[in-house]
Amino acid sequence: MNREVELIKKITAIMPTEHQRGNRAFECDAEIIKVSDKELLFTIDEFSAEDLFRDHDPYSLGWNCAVGAISDILAAGGVPTWYGHSMTVAHDWSSNYIEQFAQGVADVLVRAGVGFMGGDFGSTETWRYTASVIGIPEGRPLLRRGASIGDIIYLSGRIGLGNLEAALNLFSKRREVVAKITAKIKTRLPLRLLEANLLRQYATSCIDTSDGMRVSLDCMAEINNSGYLIETPPYLKSGLWAAKLLSLPAPLLFLGEAGEYELLFTIKEEDEDRFLLAAEQQGLCFYRLGMVAKADTRLLRQGNHEFDLKGLNIRGRDFVDAEGYLQALKDWLEKS
Repeated sequence: MNREVELIKKITAIMPTEHQRGNRAFECDAEIIKVSDKELLFTIDEFSAEDLFRDHDPYSLGWNCAVGAISDILAAGGVPTWYGHSMTVAHDWSSNYIEQFAQGVADVLVRAGVGFMGGDFGSTETWRYTASVIGIPEGRPLLRRGASIGDIIYLSGRIGLGNLEAALNLFSKRREVVAKITAKIKTRLPLRLLEANLLRQYATSCIDTSDGMRVSLDCMAEINNSGYLIETPPYLKSGLWAAKLLSLPAPLLFLGEAGEYELLFTIKEEDEDRFLLAAEQQGLCFYRLGMVAKADTRLLRQGNHEFDLKGLNIRGRDFVDAEGYLQALKDWLEKS
C-alpha cells in the first residue's frame, strides 16, 4: 500500500459515517449521494503546478482543469449538471491571463451543458484551482468495482497525452531548443461526453486515468482483486515523437502518472461486438488494450518486450521532484 492511500484510509476512518453515501472509499470516481429516492454524484478535485500542466496558454490551462474535474462524473456513469470552483491565482497572473483561464473553464461548461454555481477567489504565490461537480447518474452509477477475469479492457483515447504535457513542461524549462519547438503547442484534454454516454451502457467497471494509465490499472486491479494483461498500448503519435526527441523510452507514456483523463473501462467479452457496432454507428473510436487477468498478473507487452509490473512500486509523490521520479522509472525500465 502506498503512503497516499494509507493516509486517505486513516483520514476516512476518523471521519463520521455518512449513511447517505452510496459507495465506499476508492470504489467510485465520484461520491454517490442518496437523496430521498434519488442519487446524485459529487466530486471535488484540486489542480496546481504539481499536475505538470503547462501554463503558457491560460485558456488551455482553464480548459484542462475543467475537463479533469468533470471526467470523474463521466467515469461514474453520470451526466455533469452543476459546477463550482475555488480559483486561487498566482500573484503574477495578469487580468487578461485570468480572463482567458476563466474562458477556458466556461467553454467546457457550455459544451457539457453544465451550470456554473459560483465559488471563491484568492491570490497567492502559486496557482491552485479546485472544482466541485455534481452530476446525475444515467441508470446505475458506474463503479471501479465490477470487473471480472476475462473482461475486455478498453480506453476512450490514446495513451500518453498527460505524460507528453508533463515532459514538455519539464524539458522546456531545461532546454531552450525544446521550449522554442513546443511554445506553440497547446494541449487540450478531450471532453469525452459522447464516449461516456455509450460506454455506460456496456461497462462493468470504469475509472478515469487522472493518475496515468499504470496507476489507474493498478487501482482497478486492486479493488477487483484481479490483474491485467495489456497487449496493444495505443500510444499517442505526438507522444512517441516527443519521447524520441527527448531521448526517453516510449513506455514512460504508459508508466508515468501525469493525468490524461481518459475513460478506462471493462466490458464483458460477449458484449464486445455489439459495443463496437454501436461505437461505429456513432462515429466513436475506442481502443482495446487487453483483458482482466488473475490477481498475480500485471503485464505490459510492447512489441517483443514484456514488462512485469507487479513489483513496480515507484510513485511520483514519494519523490521530492519530478526529475527524480522520472529517473527512477528510466532506471527501472533499463533493468526490466
